[in-house]
Amino acid sequence: MKKILLVDDEESIHLLYREEFEEEGYEVHSALSGEEGLDKLSILSPDLVILDINMPGLNGIDVLRRMKETHPNLPIILCSAYQEFKQDLASWASDAYIVKSANLEELKAAVQKHLS
Repeated sequence: MKKILLVDDEESIHLLYREEFEEEGYEVHSALSGEEGLDKLSILSPDLVILDINMPGLNGIDVLRRMKETHPNLPIILCSAYQEFKQDLASWASDAYIVKSANLEELKAAVQKHLS
C-alpha cells in the first residue's frame, strides 16, 4: 500500500483527504505543520507528499525546498487555496500544483500519476 504524507494546518482538510485517499487504497499520514511534516518524512518514508503552502511557522515553500534537498526523487504536490503561488518560481520545484477545491478529481489524478 502506497503511503501519502499530508502536510496541512487545516484539520478539516485532513479529514476530507484521509477519507478520500483511503477509499482509493492509500495509507494516509498527517502532519499539521511544516516542522511536523519534516519530522514525519524521515520516520515514515512516504511515497508522495501533499503539501499546503500557507501555514504558520515554516511555510510550504520552505518545506518543499528542504524535502527536495534530502529526497530529490520524492513526488511532492503543492495544494493551496491561493492560485498566485503557482507563479512563484520556488513552487516550480514541486511535481504538481493543485488549487484546493471541493472537487478532488484533479488532486486524485495527480496523485495517481505520480504513484503509478
